[in-house]
Amino acid sequence: MNQKYVKIIINGSPISKSNFKLSNSSGRSILPYASGKYHDRYALYEEEIAYQARLQNPNIQFTESLIAILKVYYKSKKRHPDTTNIPKSIFDGIEKSGIIINDAQIRKLVIEEFYDNENPRFELELFAESLYDIKYQIFNMEKEIDPIEYSLPSNKKSTILNKKKKIQKDSCGKLCEICGKFVSDSEIVSANKGQTLICRTCLKKLF
Repeated sequence: MNQKYVKIIINGSPISKSNFKLSNSSGRSILPYASGKYHDRYALYEEEIAYQARLQNPNIQFTESLIAILKVYYKSKKRHPDTTNIPKSIFDGIEKSGIIINDAQIRKLVIEEFYDNENPRFELELFAESLYDIKYQIFNMEKEIDPIEYSLPSNKKSTILNKKKKIQKDSCGKLCEICGKFVSDSEIVSANKGQTLICRTCLKKLF
């Protein structure tokens, strides 16, 4: 069928394929279907996408290049997969449905992230490039809204902190074990038979 537009809605929390890959004995990435483990979840999700997409759009197949508008609705603002990893997961399922021949047909893609605690889902619109085009516009908000702030995971925080300490140590001398500051060698005094290093400022405060 010579279709120029479709809309596909798949209910359920979107998940990322990158979190569910395993490697075989030769190091090649695989996607298990029936291991009986948590990793099967993505393969089942991909099949659900294919089934629902075909059910919503029977007898439709795009053969030309496409524009895609993807709206992803998560349950939570903070606890969800990286949105940049989501499109590959979704388009693999759409390709399996037969609605597209290959995900390389998607030449223009816009992704938007939303939140719906009651009804997590994704909504995908596909437009044939022979008939449609898209324009981008960035504009100032009339009223500033509260930003959604993100913080580093604890493992990355410790890695960065260790790097900073090493840089400071290399450039500033030794670390005082009382105040936690790096000072020059001339300002450091050793105590406890050389096992403890204290700067002269902290040493004076002890008396």
